[in-house]
Amino acid sequence: MSKRQTGFGSLGGLVFSTDSGRMCPDCQQPVAGCRCGQPQVPAGDGVARVRRETKGRGGKTVTTISGLALPAEELKALAKKIKARCGCGGSVVDGVIEIQGDRADMLCQWLAAEGFKTKRAGG
Repeated sequence: MSKRQTGFGSLGGLVFSTDSGRMCPDCQQPVAGCRCGQPQVPAGDGVARVRRETKGRGGKTVTTISGLALPAEELKALAKKIKARCGCGGSVVDGVIEIQGDRADMLCQWLAAEGFKTKRAGG
């Protein structure tokens, strides 16, 4: 008889479903309908890493800010402040703030003035 385990528990559980998106690791429900009641905070070390990216965006330049361990509502509020400060568009995708255009130097200075630890990433 084989020692190989089969079944749902041996694989560690469902992480992503095409029907409902990300799954909560505790209650195995979609993150939007989580029964745990725990706020979903993205993993981060508290250092805002500001990076300029162009890959996979059709040649368009985007400045990304990652590494902030803030709840989703606070992250959206911060993104709104940044967009107003820069005078450009942007969004929050999977815990990463994306700002249109090359604004990395200005955002590093502004985030430091707001009290965040910042680091310029990606050269």
